[in-house]
Amino acid sequence: MRNPLARLRVRLTLALGAAEIHLRLRLSALLWALTRRTAVREAPFAELVRIESDPAYRALFCAELDAALHDRLAPRTAVVEEIEAAAERLEALIRHGDHGRAT
Repeated sequence: MRNPLARLRVRLTLALGAAEIHLRLRLSALLWALTRRTAVREAPFAELVRIESDPAYRALFCAELDAALHDRLAPRTAVVEEIEAAAERLEALIRHGDHGRAT
């Protein structure tokens, strides 16, 4: 006859393994049910149709687009202005003839 304690350990191990499998199967379905999913997307051209058909939405869309373009171009415009200012200073130095100054 085998050791009753060893038999109990085997039975507990098998029961815990079965419980783990059962919980994994059930919890995955529960987690899937509780997971937030994105809303169903509209057709690709639905927003374009709305922009073309709704004047108020078109005005809002164009205003947001202009603001986004302005924000994107602002750093480039600042760099161009700095370059133009440096070019003007360099041109003024050349024009006024600051030749005796050491560099």
